[in-house]
Amino acid sequence: MFGLSQPRSADIERTNQALTKTRRSWFSNVVQILHTSTFDEELGGQLEEILISADVGMSTTQKLLGQLRGLIEQNNKNTSDDALGLLKREMKKILEIRPDTDQSRRDNDIPFVFLMVGTNGVGKTTSVAKLAKLFKDEGKSVLLGAADTFRAGAIEQLEIWGQTLGVDVIAHNHGSDPGAVAFDAYQAASARNADVVIIDTAGRLHTKSNLMEELGKIKRVLTSRGSTALTTLLTLDATTGQNGLYQSRAFVDAIDCDGVFLAKMDGSAKGGIVLSIAGDLNLPVLYVGTGEKSGDVAVFDPESFVDGLLSDKT
Repeated sequence: MFGLSQPRSADIERTNQALTKTRRSWFSNVVQILHTSTFDEELGGQLEEILISADVGMSTTQKLLGQLRGLIEQNNKNTSDDALGLLKREMKKILEIRPDTDQSRRDNDIPFVFLMVGTNGVGKTTSVAKLAKLFKDEGKSVLLGAADTFRAGAIEQLEIWGQTLGVDVIAHNHGSDPGAVAFDAYQAASARNADVVIIDTAGRLHTKSNLMEELGKIKRVLTSRGSTALTTLLTLDATTGQNGLYQSRAFVDAIDCDGVFLAKMDGSAKGGIVLSIAGDLNLPVLYVGTGEKSGDVAVFDPESFVDGLLSDKT
């Protein structure tokens, strides 16, 4: 993503493995139905029920099926293979949304900054560690910033990950100013010529503080340092489905997120949430967590994801 990570064969394999639950529970039914019947209104109703149940979301499901109906009528193609191929094509189009960015400037701006945001409990800190592992494996130098200074144990958790991965962590005391931590992390990364700095943030603050204002302040601190390579990643827990999506809308509306790190993909039987993220939030999924270990992370690839989702493989 943004010149830092491109999908590799290992990413495709990890993603396919993480899709096992959702493929078996919902999307195998889509493949079976389309393999055995020509597309009509009754079949469309069955598909709508399955897709909504798989967390694709109402609006994205209706858009998909509307496009499918139109393409079948326009091209006069209504065999089972035609319908499945067209559905795959429309799903890929939804997922191919990319962040609006000046690619040339961002690719050449070092250090590259990831600001990880999201509600408490979605796996932000672990996702920070997974990204750090991914970039280290690519041969890049990585620094972490512990700007979640409000949650008990958050700083210590990140420091433990840093020790495990052999990555330095910039941290202040519990209750310190998160913006100051972000500033120091960026300064340290710049001084050391680090390739990537990943900043963990709070998902909830004390009642007297406004979370979105605090996150906005962190972004302003980073951009004031001249960083054009700042990517704000919204961390979502795939197992929470539409509820998690609803809870995260405030982040999208308030702090201009660039993409999504979808955690715990392997634990979800409703992988359609990926389509809902792109279709409803208008955000690309950029990375997915595919297991519990630090190396269980994949660069998201829309084509291989859809092919894996709507596969005969069980």
